[in-house]
Amino acid sequence: MFLSKLDSLNDALKLIDDNQKLTSIEEIPINQAHKRVLAEDIIAYHNSPPFDKSAMDGFALKGENTFGASQSMPKTLKIIDSIGAGDFSNKSVNDGEAIIIATGAPIPDGADAVLMKEFTTTDGDELTLYSQVTPGENVSPMAEDIEKGNTILLKNTFIRYQELGLIASAGYDTVKVYKKPKVKLIITGNELIEPTKDEIDKAKIINSNQFTIKAMVEDSGATVEIGHAGDTFDEVKNAILEASRDFDVIMTTGGTAISKGDVVLDVVDDLGDILFHGVSIRPGKPIGAGIVNDKIIFNFSGQPVAAMSQFDIFARRYLFKMQGRNFDFNIVKREALLKIPSQLGRTDFIRAFSDEKYARHILNRGSGIIRSMVDANSYIIIDENDEGYQKGDIINVVFFNSLLW
Repeated sequence: MFLSKLDSLNDALKLIDDNQKLTSIEEIPINQAHKRVLAEDIIAYHNSPPFDKSAMDGFALKGENTFGASQSMPKTLKIIDSIGAGDFSNKSVNDGEAIIIATGAPIPDGADAVLMKEFTTTDGDELTLYSQVTPGENVSPMAEDIEKGNTILLKNTFIRYQELGLIASAGYDTVKVYKKPKVKLIITGNELIEPTKDEIDKAKIINSNQFTIKAMVEDSGATVEIGHAGDTFDEVKNAILEASRDFDVIMTTGGTAISKGDVVLDVVDDLGDILFHGVSIRPGKPIGAGIVNDKIIFNFSGQPVAAMSQFDIFARRYLFKMQGRNFDFNIVKREALLKIPSQLGRTDFIRAFSDEKYARHILNRGSGIIRSMVDANSYIIIDENDEGYQKGDIINVVFFNSLLW
């Protein structure tokens, strides 16, 4: 079945949002938490640093004891101890005294500054200073980075390597995160074959969608398993029904046989509810979505470029939000190098190559031409209320790399 009236992009996205779900929560070791999303606030168990520490190798001393020291008027102090990394000194620094100190070591009592060793010379326990420091200089104070008891990261924060360091410094060896969505990708089509170097039989075509969509799912923070089904109602029904029991999200590609109707959407209509079928976008107008056994199913085109665009517009958004992470197109402005036609009432996602100033659309952009995506690094988005752009117009661009997890 194909609905005669196309949904607008905004209406279709709202239907997706209205059926948005979150994954459950799991606790994992911190060394597995990179590129996951926090499902809890992080409250510091410790101060970081846990003590006033030296920011460099040098000499811990009283800053005022160095005042006036220079190359022409050096000063001398007495060295009374030495502190290595991971060690500390029980001695207190008095006027006229200094302690050798390594980067990261605790500042001894009585000292309030560290003078870099490059500005000194030593002779036995005699230290000669050729520069001065102010109190607090080259000292990292206790809790400068993290204060015990403070909330340092909020739930739904995406964990990059920077956040990993902060979480570890706060005392966590495990962390609660949203589970990765489990996606079942069902490839339909009797005409599809695996990649081969041999001559391809007439009416057959290599199945590229299984590789591109699988990679896109993984680039959205999810895991994916691939299955196949022929273009028959029963095969597709069995595949979707089984997937709805074991997976969080179902995706299909292809399945349209003109003589029989759209098999995949007929199955979704039989097993559950169709949210929409047909959206006023280009490429990818035949996109469908529905609910089967309380699981969302996205029905992508069999045309490779259309399927990739449909994924970027609809499924990527859903997978991000399942894991507590917002997804919005990071739109930047560029100048159009060429005239770009469009039509009212349709949102265009036009493959383009863009740099820091300009954007030009890829001229050969049929929905089956994979090379057009290879040659592109961005989408030019033309709103449904615009009839296109003239050369020199300022236009909306989304870079592909801004879409990644």
